[in-house]
Amino acid sequence: MKQKIHFRAIEGDSPAYYGLIILLGTMILSALGATWFMEHNGHWVTGMNNQIAWGLPHVFAVFLIVAASGALNIASIGSVFGKKEYKPLAPLSGLLAICLLIGGLTVLVLDLGRPDRLIVAMTTYNFKSIFAWNIILYNGFLVVVGAYLWTMMDKSMAKYNKIAGFSAFAWRLTLTTGTGSIFGFLVARQGYDAAIMAPMFIVMSFAYGKAIFLLVLMTSSHYTGRPLGDAMISRIKNLMGIFVAAALFFVVTFHLTNLYATEHHGYEAFILRDGGIYTQLFWIGQVLIGGLIPLAILFHPCLGKSRPMIATASVMIILGGLVQMYVTIIGGQAFPLVLFPGMEVSSSFFDGVINSYSPSLPEFILGIGGIAVAMIAVALAVKILDFLPEDLSDEVADPQHVVID
Repeated sequence: MKQKIHFRAIEGDSPAYYGLIILLGTMILSALGATWFMEHNGHWVTGMNNQIAWGLPHVFAVFLIVAASGALNIASIGSVFGKKEYKPLAPLSGLLAICLLIGGLTVLVLDLGRPDRLIVAMTTYNFKSIFAWNIILYNGFLVVVGAYLWTMMDKSMAKYNKIAGFSAFAWRLTLTTGTGSIFGFLVARQGYDAAIMAPMFIVMSFAYGKAIFLLVLMTSSHYTGRPLGDAMISRIKNLMGIFVAAALFFVVTFHLTNLYATEHHGYEAFILRDGGIYTQLFWIGQVLIGGLIPLAILFHPCLGKSRPMIATASVMIILGGLVQMYVTIIGGQAFPLVLFPGMEVSSSFFDGVINSYSPSLPEFILGIGGIAVAMIAVALAVKILDFLPEDLSDEVADPQHVVID
């Protein structure tokens, strides 16, 4: 960097800012209303049932939790790997990571039906369950990243920044491993039960987190009139593209591994060929919209230099990520349990049949509310504290200028 970069809170007095706060506040109130409706009437008003107990709110919640881990990666590149050009982005990276996790956990808590049950989850531990470990990992992530931000923003604590950065990086890897292991350790489901789930979730987190981070950075810079250099955007979008490709590689590996094992042939045929909406979501939503098209845009010699197209690719990666979570979580439950391998099973309790699930509007509103919680927390935080750099132009933030139309 050629010049010292200063941080400053945004003014936050424009009509656009107040409009954003009102919009996000309305979404949150709607989510609370949806929660009350589901709690008051019972979960029978949702699409969830005895066979599919994790519905659309869980899709949003897990996506936000995974993305939170990935959003922190920008800060880790600067602190852990010594890439100084990323350090001006570290405060926003840490803030976004905390806010996304809070958004995801909010959805999970409200989907409990009775939020007071959270007390049971926080005070009664079964350490044989990966869920108990995740309660510790989620709470610990908030503490560790909070301390990491403290070392960034308080000069008297700067001497601890390196060790805090390493601690946060190690914790975010552990957290995402724990989230992926929720599915990887579930041997009862043919769609889960794979050790590759943990590293696959880590790689996916890198892609999702960077896509959200890039959109927040570009939007905040645009509406506050702060210069954002082409080199910074180019660097992040190239890294994001690499992780999108890596996530596709893990998806291919996961399904090829399953195809090698006879016990998983039924599930693979269900997802890849015969699963109806799940097959369509996998090929069109996850692979095409969430993977191949963004890759073509990001690494295209012309499109990859266009800010609107880079933003479009980021949105597609986020949508593809939500679809991937839907296929993984809902599709994995829709495929029937294999109670007696090699035998046909039927009963009056829907054993041996494809389970149905139709997401309801309250579930969708609750899930969107989690995103609104994360975004309104970011919007309010950057108005109160100095998270955003004043100037990230190439002349200030990076001596290597890349022209983007």
